[in-house]
Amino acid sequence: MKKIHMVLPASLLALASVQVFAQTTDAASTTSRAEVKAETRAAVKAGTIPKGQSGSEKADTGAPSTTPRAEVKADTKAAVKAGAIPKGQAAPEGATQTGPSTANRAEVKADTKAAVKAGEIPRGESNVTKQ
Repeated sequence: MKKIHMVLPASLLALASVQVFAQTTDAASTTSRAEVKAETRAAVKAGTIPKGQSGSEKADTGAPSTTPRAEVKADTKAAVKAGAIPKGQAAPEGATQTGPSTANRAEVKADTKAAVKAGEIPRGESNVTKQ
């Protein structure tokens, strides 16, 4: 009998809280599903809704190229052969590659810790520049 006296108020309380979270209709949600879909299609077609991970600004690509594809491919191949285009994950422009490191792991960790403490290495994502 005591269980009923404990379970009954708890179940009534649970039932009452469900009604509080029930969806209510208001003036803002009077549009039908078909109207919302039509508005969305029109916005996508107009370009006001970005697709994928791109931003809402459209890239200005300028005039289309007049150079034939074969010529572009030949120029690119020549530039790669001459070393003007780095392969893979090459160092950024202006950086020099000095070869393999001669420091051991403990030295590298100590140098990194000192650089972080001095503020030379940014922490987190606050200092990341957008690409």
